[in-house]
Amino acid sequence: MSWRYVLLIVVTILGGLWFDRFGGAWGQPLVSLWAWGVFLLLVWRSSPYTRVALIACLLIAAAGEVVLSLVWGLYDYRLHNIPLFVPPGHVLLYVLGTTLAVRLPRPLFSVIAVCAGIGAVLLAVGGWDLLSLPLTLLFLASLRFGPAPRLYGTMFVLALAMELWGTWLGNWAWRATVPGLGWATLNPPLAAGAFYCVLDWLVGLAASRSAAAKSATAVA
Repeated sequence: MSWRYVLLIVVTILGGLWFDRFGGAWGQPLVSLWAWGVFLLLVWRSSPYTRVALIACLLIAAAGEVVLSLVWGLYDYRLHNIPLFVPPGHVLLYVLGTTLAVRLPRPLFSVIAVCAGIGAVLLAVGGWDLLSLPLTLLFLASLRFGPAPRLYGTMFVLALAMELWGTWLGNWAWRATVPGLGWATLNPPLAAGAFYCVLDWLVGLAASRSAAAKSATAVA
């Protein structure tokens, strides 16, 4: 992925969230239209394997949003819906993560893991964010056992940055307590990026299985 696409994705995420919040009645529809346009551009410019991964990311992210927001109620969007730009937005963040992951120094990921673990423990002991402790364990398990640890470490940080931007603007807000569990959490939780690690792991599995199925068909 060239740096012009990286810049396009960064501008789309940062500027799109700002325009959704302050663009009036037309803000969300226009951001959604733009995000889908960028998504389709990336799909068109991608290899067959990557194209499968992007579409899988879109579908899994959409399902995850329904479960986490509408069913579980972990967070609420400002209009109490799932904005149409959100599923393709997950894909854009995934593409940004895959682009940056291979360029970041390997020791950085150890620092990220240590900081996440220390931060989650301190927040849990203080009673401010109990949700991030199991989420951090999930993140560390992804780093240890997942097939793409560099991607998970990158996405953990990128997702937290996006969460801080979106919640600060008021595009969405996490509940003060986790529904059904009563655990205190922050807006956003420190380890919110763990959800994105699971998403990326599932995307990789879907793309790999699709490629394996095509290879088996070709051999047959």
